[in-house]
Amino acid sequence: MTGFARLAHTAVRELRGPLVVLSGVHGVGWDESAEVRLTSGPVRHGLVLAVDGDLAVVQVLEGTAGMDPAGTAVAFAGEPLHIPVGPGWLGRTCNGRGEPIDDGPPVLGDRRAAVSGFPLNPVQRSTPVDAVLTGVSAVDALTTLVRGQKLPIFSRAGLPHLQLATQIAAQASAGGEPFAVVFAGMGLTHADADAVRDALDGRAAAGELTLLLNTADDPVIERITTPRLALTVAEDLAFTEGRHVLVVMTDMTSYAEALREVSAARGEVPGRRAYPGYLYSDLASLYERCGRIRGRPGSLTVLPVLTMPAGDITHPVPDLTGYITEGQVVLSAELHARGVYPPVDALSSLSRLMRHGAGPGRTREDHLDLAAQTLAALSRARQAAELADLVGPAGLSEVDRHYLAFEDVYRRRLLAQGPDERRELDESLRRAWEAVLVLPRSELVLLPDALLDEHEATP
Repeated sequence: MTGFARLAHTAVRELRGPLVVLSGVHGVGWDESAEVRLTSGPVRHGLVLAVDGDLAVVQVLEGTAGMDPAGTAVAFAGEPLHIPVGPGWLGRTCNGRGEPIDDGPPVLGDRRAAVSGFPLNPVQRSTPVDAVLTGVSAVDALTTLVRGQKLPIFSRAGLPHLQLATQIAAQASAGGEPFAVVFAGMGLTHADADAVRDALDGRAAAGELTLLLNTADDPVIERITTPRLALTVAEDLAFTEGRHVLVVMTDMTSYAEALREVSAARGEVPGRRAYPGYLYSDLASLYERCGRIRGRPGSLTVLPVLTMPAGDITHPVPDLTGYITEGQVVLSAELHARGVYPPVDALSSLSRLMRHGAGPGRTREDHLDLAAQTLAALSRARQAAELADLVGPAGLSEVDRHYLAFEDVYRRRLLAQGPDERRELDESLRRAWEAVLVLPRSELVLLPDALLDEHEATP
């Protein structure tokens, strides 16, 4: 095949999980792509994981099931894995290896790019600015996502993180500027994959979406490739085509577990909870591909979704993710149990770049002050609720009762939102004002008098 004219090696010593161990190999480098040819069956694809003398370890993206060492030959390309890139990816649905599953032709492009990607030169990076509006009040009003930011969603099993991620992917926009979404699903059930396709059908039909779906019964090694394919597609759309691109990656815990399984197959010394010691650098190699490049109009924003086993935020995956990313959106099991969607815990959530994307000249003059006042009032309301549990509502002061009323309005009017409901930012901020104005004016110390006069005068 084109690009694989070099000699095919047939000295397969061992099949170990998704790995093929070859001997008698020379002139082969790490991360080089390969074709694995069987005497029967389709050609499979692989990447070189390690080279030691004349031994090479190749990970097979489709897995090694059904392979016979005696009937297997491996041909190396002499370069890392490349894929065609360009706007041809928009509107397409593919599996985790980039092969179409929408009954369309193979994705073609005028350019090729290495799936491993290239780190952005820090000198060429520009500060993330302006907002990516998600249409979700809890994010847009209180934890604003900024173009070029990496902002993960921390969740746990049983919470609607996939539904929220899909809603954001369906609704997000860049204020009328050219925009696209690349959605990478990893380890999804077939029911979840179908739900994602249905929910994003409108965006795909509009030519604004690339969908890469790796299901739970696909080869585990494919799960490691899926986010890299997504980011490679997104980088070209952002930095060559000039679009603002949002990459949604779910679930990064499934990705990390796949990485752990391959590491175990390679016989590597495990680190924390049997994850490989290089988990931090591996996650960083994905998350740090986002940003903005000085002098270019596009941006690449990353929204990784990860589940915390047993809700443990100190688990290696959320723990290391928190060191790399710029904040987090945390989902609450308590709010979910009370029937609130999306169950975003605003006090545990944070967007460290919010001031670069919101406020005067970005969204609205009152945005940052209003968000700060809402969060401060929510914190005081939580204290009042704890006091009410101890002494009863009758033992609360009048001010504390106002804070309990504020939390009720906040939860019903600002936080609660339909899974198909897209709210404009002005509507989200209007609801935030509705909540804070439940409190006495003397408690609204973070809002300037001019803003209070303006909004209290409004019927």
